[in-house]
Amino acid sequence: MDESKPAGSLRRGWTTGACATAAAKAAYLGWRTGDCPDPVEIVLPGGARAAFSLATSEVREDGARAGVVKDAGDDPDVTHGALVIATIRPGAPGSGVTFRAGEGVGTVTRAGLPLPPGEPAINPVPRQMIRDNLEEAARAVGGPLDVEVEIAVPGGEELAQKTLNPRLGILGGLSILGTTGVVVPYSCSAWIHSIYRGIDVARADGLDHVAGATGSTSEKAVQVLHDLPDHALIDMGDFAGGMLKYLRRNPVPRVTVAGGFAKMTKLGQGLLDLHSRAGAVDLAWLAERLAEAGAEPDAVVAARGANTALEVLETGKRLGVPLGDVVAQHAWRTAAGALRGAAIALEIVVFDRDGRLVGRMPFHPVA
Repeated sequence: MDESKPAGSLRRGWTTGACATAAAKAAYLGWRTGDCPDPVEIVLPGGARAAFSLATSEVREDGARAGVVKDAGDDPDVTHGALVIATIRPGAPGSGVTFRAGEGVGTVTRAGLPLPPGEPAINPVPRQMIRDNLEEAARAVGGPLDVEVEIAVPGGEELAQKTLNPRLGILGGLSILGTTGVVVPYSCSAWIHSIYRGIDVARADGLDHVAGATGSTSEKAVQVLHDLPDHALIDMGDFAGGMLKYLRRNPVPRVTVAGGFAKMTKLGQGLLDLHSRAGAVDLAWLAERLAEAGAEPDAVVAARGANTALEVLETGKRLGVPLGDVVAQHAWRTAAGALRGAAIALEIVVFDRDGRLVGRMPFHPVA
């Protein structure tokens, strides 16, 4: 996900859950009346109403199908422009509304997610949104509510490779997501949601060690360092605080926080949001850490005028002082503070741009 937020006001969009609901309601009405309404209006979870244009529709003898193109607004969403199709078929008497995964929608294969293994990856809130809107449609036209709803996203299996679904054990396609129906640009809610679900899956599988990494280089390096399975890796990105606070409430016995030198310097400074919008590397602070590591005063003075954190790290390497370890110790204190006494042993590992270990604070209980 590109986190570089453009200037100016940003247009909101719709979740896959809202699009699936609109497609399902249009298909239901088409099945019962012979004509899929275009546009179709739905009720969102908060009570607001929204109208969606149809990209495709077809009424059949045994049901109907309709499709909506997802508009994510100005959010850099991997599913922007995807076609979300709902097919409605009559269900068995007394079955109520049931769900199927069509082409490009994943199936849950691991415990720890909001749905049990074997279920289509249509999350609970979108399921309820679909049920509520089908109930409204059934009241309007006097139709039954024993129906099967199949949701498909053509090309979704390929798109899902750009998400964390394979790591979470959601195979075969995308998840149908959304708690409000609305996408707020650059809110990063989907990323935070993936962090939470990654921790849930690790806990459900009984893992005693997870590692959150700031990027792909540190993730690969920490996986090799500890020989971790893929589902022990949490794509933390810049959201160290989000990951740590969730772990405080949902602990795993051992937690490693891994990152590049500049990101771990920010964590050491006390920042839990490691994005540039939240703050830059404080070179004066880093120069003091160089002094703490044992550097001579002239090197410390020069470090205050450095251009980048990498320049200070190279100074530490040249002088043979453990700057990376000192930064890791300070980062550990910040992270331990976010965990606030949870029953967790915490480790910090710091890597350079080539994935070489340059600093470490070994596992130590935060309680």
